[in-house]
Amino acid sequence: MALVPYEETTELGLQKFHKPLATFSFANHTIQIRQDWRHLGVAAVVWDAAIVLSTYLEMGAVELRGRSAVELGAGTGLVGIVAALLALKSSMKPWLVHCLLFFSGAHVTITDRKVALEFLKSNVQANLPPHIQPKTVVKELTWGQNLGSFSPGEFDLILGADIIYLEETFTDLLQTLEHLCSNHSVILLACRIRYERDNNFLAMLERQFTVRKVHYDPEKDVHIYEAQKRNQKEDL
Repeated sequence: MALVPYEETTELGLQKFHKPLATFSFANHTIQIRQDWRHLGVAAVVWDAAIVLSTYLEMGAVELRGRSAVELGAGTGLVGIVAALLALKSSMKPWLVHCLLFFSGAHVTITDRKVALEFLKSNVQANLPPHIQPKTVVKELTWGQNLGSFSPGEFDLILGADIIYLEETFTDLLQTLEHLCSNHSVILLACRIRYERDNNFLAMLERQFTVRKVHYDPEKDVHIYEAQKRNQKEDL
């Protein structure tokens, strides 16, 4: 689940989490994300890393249209929703888009643990137009456990916002990334570097993937890292 350590120390900083709706504008759509701090806590609010990663996708830094994408530890689903809108958007009539999508490989899968799925699904359904929803799937994924329900190397793009903070999940997360990636897949991870363990994860990631920082938002103090599987020839 997309959890982050509780670090907001001021009452003003916490106010945004207690709002039942967080509103954003991405991909020419107004997105209203339902939040539920009282019942679901930090997994059910929009964190800065998700906003920064969504903005980065909208900048067109990676090609989304016609490609398959997955969000890990989606939480509220903001990043996956934005990815779906960008990957499947078109100026054509909805009925024609639906026909073309049926024959294309474009699809977006938005994942989290079972306990978070109903909340996640409600945000996805509320914010995606009907002609896009058939190509967007909300699916259970517990890192390192139910990987058999995903084909190896299934996705062109793997997305994660604030998912690299619990040291005990690092091995399972790496196993999951390895399974979902092909040699041509791109991973985008948005995070704050809060503790030494965050740098430790990046070091672990670099043993299996080439990693580079592609973006930094100084206002929100969020980094975006891009990773791709190492070419076996590079390691010889």
